[in-house]
Order: sequence, then structure tokens, then C-alpha cells
Amino acid sequence: MSKKIKCLVWDLDNTIWDGVLLEDRNVVLKEGITDILEELDRRGILLSIASRNDRDDAMRKLKEFGIDEYFIYPQIGWGSKAESIREIAASLNIGTDTFAFIDDQPSEREEVKFVLPEVMTIDAAEYKDLLHMERLTPRFITEDSRMRRKMYQADLERKTAESSFKGSSEEFLATLGMELTVAPVEKGDLERVEELTIRTNQLNSTGLTYSYEELESYITSKDHIFLIAELKDKFGPYGKIGLVLLEEKKDELRIKLLLMSCRVMTRGIGSALLVYVIKLAAQKGKRLVADFIDTGRNRVMYITYKLMGFEETGPDESPGENGMIELEYRGSGEKEYPSYLKFILKSS
Repeated sequence: MSKKIKCLVWDLDNTIWDGVLLEDRNVVLKEGITDILEELDRRGILLSIASRNDRDDAMRKLKEFGIDEYFIYPQIGWGSKAESIREIAASLNIGTDTFAFIDDQPSEREEVKFVLPEVMTIDAAEYKDLLHMERLTPRFITEDSRMRRKMYQADLERKTAESSFKGSSEEFLATLGMELTVAPVEKGDLERVEELTIRTNQLNSTGLTYSYEELESYITSKDHIFLIAELKDKFGPYGKIGLVLLEEKKDELRIKLLLMSCRVMTRGIGSALLVYVIKLAAQKGKRLVADFIDTGRNRVMYITYKLMGFEETGPDESPGENGMIELEYRGSGEKEYPSYLKFILKSS
């Protein structure tokens, strides 16, 4: 099944507006474009630009139309549009298999399709159908969805601040005033929780997705501890960015799922959540193990487990059903939360 689209990249000439800007400064927006951009933004679909144009002129025109704020990491120049999409994907830290590209020129769409066959390409003549396309229609629209663009724009401010900071990464993180709040998942969180399991690929310990109904069953289960993590700093909220699903047995605590949004990859959130779980297992006097499935994209999660003191179990350490590997915590000493992070635990 094709993945939901996370980012829609737009051409400009004869796509967002009628006409060619270099030939006529009086181009006009296509009918209904503003409403379409607003609704896609509300759905949490990020919007960007790959256009062959003079950047300053194009940005001035977008500002004049009052739609410049919708586009993040716009690539406007004279290079390849496929390379522009790659650049946007790298800046957003999301896979190109969740990208779509809309352009009026068949040759441009074909070039993108050849270089990046995983990118969905759309003829600009179909722009009025965008809101009805299945891959552009999320099952739920959450508060995090509605805030997604603004959260990425705050990320851009953070990156700008970090690039000019004189000092180590940890010293920079200490200036952010980060607060990580962990709380039991409640029914009102479930739409966001499902969204996280569907959208997160790189920082998902098993790559497994869960339906709303499956997730709901864990809230009331006496055998599970289901937690959601929310992060904020001086630049603003990151939103609800992490999940931990624990299965509790008589002598064992098992991490069934550890997941974080890719936006917090460099913030040490996985390590902080594991510190909490390690402390919880010690408090309960239980063996701590974790399920891991190598999806080809989540290697960083395996490394996180290893750095925190987890080792593979089993006589031959070979993957089980579905490629599942069991990891057991064999670390020693008291684990501490990152010094730059304030950890807040909320009870239900």
C-alpha cells in the first residue's frame, strides 16, 4: 500500500499561477489555489516549491499573493527539480517515498519520475482534485497536524541558531531549555498515536504500525504500560513526538515499541525514554527486554539500544518471526537523563 504523502512540492509557472513570471509580472493565481493550500496545510501536509525561476522575483510574487508562508525550504533557481526535491527531503529529514510533485510540464514530471521513481507525480491540470486524492487525505487531522508547518518553521529557527553557535552540540542543546513530558496515553491522544506509528520510519524500533482500535486496547490493558512523550523548548513546541509501549509480565518488562518523530533525531529523546524505562524495570525488579526489527531504515534505533546497554539474546542471535530480534538490558550503574533536558513524568 502506498504511503500517505508528507510533502507536496509545487512548480510555480502555470501550476500555482497562470502564466510565466519571467515573461509577465502580472501572473494571476489559479482559481481556488489559496483554499487548496490552506486545506493541505490544515491536514498536516508540508508544502514546498521546485521551480525554475528567479528566486527573489518568485518569492516577492508569492508574498504579494499572501501565500509565501505556506512553503518551507523552497527551491527556486535553475537546477534539476529532482535534485530540488532531494534537497527539500534532506532539509525536512523525511523520505522521498512520501513526496508528491505537481507540475504542468510532462518533461519535468518525467525527469522526476526517472530520477526519483518513488515520488508521486501529478499533472497540474488535476490541481482541483488534490483534496480528493487518497494519498493526500489523512485518516485523522490532529492538533499536531494543524501545527506541523509552524513546528518545522520553528525547527528552521533552531537550525539557524545552531549553525551560528560557538560550542559543542551538547552546549547548544543546553541553551534550548528543553522539557520532555511523558504521560500515559489517553483516548484523546489516539489519533496522534496512530499518526505517529504510520508516519515514523527511521526512529521506529520495529517498523510496525497499529490501528486506532489496537492502540485503544492498550490503554485499558492491565498487562501494558502505554506512554506518549511531548517536547518543547524556547522556540516553541515540537508537539507529541514519542511513544513507548511496554508489556508487563511476572518477571519481565518488554519494550514492544519505542518510537520518535524524525524531527527530534538529534535531541537524545530515545536515550531519555530508555533511561526512564530502565529505572522503571529496576524499581519493579524485572528483567528488561526489547523487541527490534531491522526495517533497513531504523538502524539508528538499534544503535541507541546498544549504546544504552542492550545486547542481543538467544544462542545464535538470529532473527525470529518477522525478523524480530530480542535485546536484553545488561547495562550497569545508575542511568541519568541528559543534563540539557528536564524530564517531567505525569500520572494518569
